[in-house]
Amino acid sequence: MKEIISTSKAPAAIGPYSQGVKVGNMVFISGQIPIDPETGNIVEGGIKEQTRRVLENIKAILESIGGSLNNIVKTTVFMVDLSEFSEMNEVYKEYFSSNFPARSTVQVSALPKNVKIEIEAIAIF
Repeated sequence: MKEIISTSKAPAAIGPYSQGVKVGNMVFISGQIPIDPETGNIVEGGIKEQTRRVLENIKAILESIGGSLNNIVKTTVFMVDLSEFSEMNEVYKEYFSSNFPARSTVQVSALPKNVKIEIEAIAIF
């Protein structure tokens, strides 16, 4: 049985998908882009600011069901420019300081709303 996860503390879905779906003890979080849920706008700044907003959105989705970033076992990071990887990684380390989740990072030609980064996650409860 699946449970749809939705919170106003993360951006509303901009298409036919859910912010997250819980199935058993697993949670699948849809790719999050750097939209500020309060304004609905893309955050200003570069890859660091965008990475921070994306991770805050993921954190808010997990917190809405009583979890935290510590529940994440796998992330997939989509970036438009891998030359910004080290800057993204600096911010990522602020959110995951130990017992790191598995991670894949891929460069893509474009992302929704012309953002620099999108991150999806899988968590276990």
